[in-house]
Amino acid sequence: MLYEYKTISQPIENILLKEKGSKFIGFAFPVNSDIELKTALDKIKSEHPKATHHCYAFRMGLNGENYRANDDGEPSGSAGLPIYNQLLAHELTNILVIVVRYYGGTKLGVSGLVKTYKETAKITLEEAEIITKELETEIEIQFNFSQQNIIFTLLSKFDAKILNFEADENCILTASVKTLLKENISDKLSEMQHIYFDFKN
Repeated sequence: MLYEYKTISQPIENILLKEKGSKFIGFAFPVNSDIELKTALDKIKSEHPKATHHCYAFRMGLNGENYRANDDGEPSGSAGLPIYNQLLAHELTNILVIVVRYYGGTKLGVSGLVKTYKETAKITLEEAEIITKELETEIEIQFNFSQQNIIFTLLSKFDAKILNFEADENCILTASVKTLLKENISDKLSEMQHIYFDFKN
């Protein structure tokens, strides 16, 4: 099973390519949800309201199973697909690439468009820092106040990130752990008494 994926560390904006009077501007965003995707698209559309086209492609999910390529009025397959193919070529997921076009008066033809959208996506991604991220899973643990040292020691041994901790007679803690280590943590917690835990995803 896969426990990691490649994406970009931070957004890349305003990578310009000029072709026969038309301006193509590339943007790339790391995205982890439909909301983040929509926010990034809306942002670029509001920043470039006079652009002729806002073409884009995205991939989300560990194997890029959630994807789309959008030509936004360009001839079918001439914009979204060349952008999408660059995401495949770089083996990236959880990413959105948008290419904004300002038409300059000279038609490029389908092959010219394919080449230019591909090139814009390529030079945009070349500006990005590509990182490998490990899949993480959230766990909620309930335990007695007296057990907190044992729990914290265990979580720190597995490099878990504490997301929320409600200290009371009965404590509730939410942490993020590497999916790769899920079984190991589960085994350790199962050996302890008076502890309830549940993985959220």
